[in-house]
Amino acid sequence: MSLAYEVLATDGAARRARLETAHGAVNTPVFMPVGTAGTVKAMTVEGVAATGAEILLGNTYHLMLRPGAEVVAKLGGLHRFMNWDKPILTDSGGFQVMSLSDRRKISEDGVEFASHIDGNLFKLTPERSVEIQHLLDADITMVLDECTAWPATEAEAAESMRRSMRWAARCKDAFIDRPGYGLFGIVQGSVHGELRRESAAALIDVGFDGYAVGGLAIGEGQEMMFRVLDETVPALPATCPRYMMGVGAPADIVGAVGRGIDMFDCVMPTRSGRTGKGFTRRGEINIRNARHAEDPRPLDADCKCPTCAGYGRAYLNHLFKAKEILGAMLLTTHNLHYYQDLTSGLRDAIEAGNYARFAAEFAAGQALGDIDPL
Repeated sequence: MSLAYEVLATDGAARRARLETAHGAVNTPVFMPVGTAGTVKAMTVEGVAATGAEILLGNTYHLMLRPGAEVVAKLGGLHRFMNWDKPILTDSGGFQVMSLSDRRKISEDGVEFASHIDGNLFKLTPERSVEIQHLLDADITMVLDECTAWPATEAEAAESMRRSMRWAARCKDAFIDRPGYGLFGIVQGSVHGELRRESAAALIDVGFDGYAVGGLAIGEGQEMMFRVLDETVPALPATCPRYMMGVGAPADIVGAVGRGIDMFDCVMPTRSGRTGKGFTRRGEINIRNARHAEDPRPLDADCKCPTCAGYGRAYLNHLFKAKEILGAMLLTTHNLHYYQDLTSGLRDAIEAGNYARFAAEFAAGQALGDIDPL
């Protein structure tokens, strides 16, 4: 294996670990802000680093369309291109091909699709996906997989999963092994536990640096998502990092950590920051609501982020009503700080053997709601 991974503490199934990459260490559990097109929206990389983020996610699909992987490589790789000197994980493009592009044609060889930008035709094979991620200089490369549609019959999920497993083996053959860089496999199988276990066994047989759980948080609901994790995670190696793709809501993260997941990514904190939703220790806030228009309090009295330190809810409410760009910047900054505080708190709790108490206090705080009078 080319990535060094060490479990430092456990509390039940929850794990506190460290992952060493070519561009630095990642402490887990970890949340990875999403830098889809080489940028975390409404943030500078300096601002992202100041939240405590240690790793970003980049997107193969978007970067292959523009400016192009070869262009990024010519300019020194994605780290230099976007001025981020810490680790980067790139997803394979499979999810975006399924969710964004038109005229998709899936075959054993790969997937042909039309760009959602200009309609130009592209073909993405397992080998090309790995090549693009190599050109981007991703510390962690993800295998190309087919994100099974939801809902899907068990037969449809089985066919999709087994194709993804064959693609995963081809990705492993195409990956150039080097110190500090790694390749993660992706477990598929929809909500069917037997298929999930079959997928995990196939990936372990090939051998990867880490194992992701894909194809969840796409409409199945939290209860079913957690059930799938309960059936899947025990089938994954305890000596490798586990990554739950596209998750998610704070409660999803807390619950998944308790089931043995180490790594997360989601557009939720940044997308919410651009649309007026803030995450706090007492639940979610819609800053556009009229009740915030004369409220001088910060979003979260216990938050140490620059937004909460310097700006009140009334000002944020004004910025969103006036459609000022600063509103999105300040709320995104807060949300990313909140997510990093959440995972930092989880790491501390696991080290202290207090995960269950942390989870209970988190749930109690969220249930209170933001209802205190001025």
